[in-house]
Amino acid sequence: MKVVGVISGTSADAVDAALLEVLLPGDDPGGTGSSARDPRASLVAYRELPFPQATRDRILGASSSTVGTRELAALRRELGEWFGTAVRELLGHAGVDPHEVAAVGSHGQTVWHEPPAASGAEAGTSLQLGDPSVVAAMSGIPVVSDFRSADLAAGGEGAPLVPWPDQILFAREGQALAIQNLGGIGNVTWLPPRGDPRDPVAFDTGPGNSLLDVAASMATGGRAGFDRDGALARSGRPDEGLLARLMEHRFFRLPPPRSTGREVFGAALVESLARERGLEPGRPEGWGDLVATLAAFTVESVRVAYREWIVPLGADRVVLTGGGARNPVLAEGLRSALAPLPVETGAAALGMDPDAREAAAFALLAWAFLHGRPGNVPACTGASGPRVLGSWTPAPGRREWWIQR
Repeated sequence: MKVVGVISGTSADAVDAALLEVLLPGDDPGGTGSSARDPRASLVAYRELPFPQATRDRILGASSSTVGTRELAALRRELGEWFGTAVRELLGHAGVDPHEVAAVGSHGQTVWHEPPAASGAEAGTSLQLGDPSVVAAMSGIPVVSDFRSADLAAGGEGAPLVPWPDQILFAREGQALAIQNLGGIGNVTWLPPRGDPRDPVAFDTGPGNSLLDVAASMATGGRAGFDRDGALARSGRPDEGLLARLMEHRFFRLPPPRSTGREVFGAALVESLARERGLEPGRPEGWGDLVATLAAFTVESVRVAYREWIVPLGADRVVLTGGGARNPVLAEGLRSALAPLPVETGAAALGMDPDAREAAAFALLAWAFLHGRPGNVPACTGASGPRVLGSWTPAPGRREWWIQR
């Protein structure tokens, strides 16, 4: 079975699209799944469709409570068109006919994520944009979307949802692996060795690139969307007092399961810090020290998370993924902070193009939906039990019904 996954992450810089071929458990005798019921999946193709800056600005603006419902509705359709285009380009690149693909797993674009601990309510809330009907119409493929709601309804965080796919794709014999993603938000998945009965452990570590992206944009008057090669961070020195204050945030006292977003570690925080330090947008004076501190903040948040929750489990190596893996200040900082654990990057370290990882995860979650298989790991999300994740949107002109029980 072929399935596609599409997602735009918290950095909101592009749509990632991955095509997987999945063997059913019965078709893979003695195969590499983590249990007899798990599938075996291989990456067929991956493509990235970058957003223009204007679209990225609208996405980041949608996280603001000042954006109206009309703007959200328009962005929902526009993002559906972006996801649909990404699917078509991916299949064109791979030479695969849409009728060969069982489903598209479309995560959408998160514009608001407020888990139970942050909201103070019994249930959290999360909003992803990207109209699945538009994706289905443009691609000609049925769509599975809205993956977070079932877990939220079960009292979970609605995140992270990658641990089960990660276990299928990346667990290794005789080796415990920590996959540390630094997208807009930082998150880790700890995978026990293949065959180990323990569940994966996964949670958000704190900020990834989100604060650095905002600060780089403000420092350059909007000319830069991120701190390329860590140049701004290298130009300054971390303020240890400010770093200590940032690490006092209540999020870092929460045990897993936990998740967060730009609502906590985003533009509002950077703007507040800039005002406090008398920094002016478009004038580079003084920004280097703040960006260096924010980079140190990301590194320290990961170090503390590993000290408390990952190192006690045992880990043989760390694979760094996401945009932060290409920022030498963050990569070097993590190698130092997590020593003697080896921190590796690249496709050879993961066994797959790291940029394809999250899109591949949602392709597998679409496969799970089609087979009536739970896709969440309650130990990671805090849900009251396993849940089949997603909602179904048929494609015009497709008569087959792929849900198998």
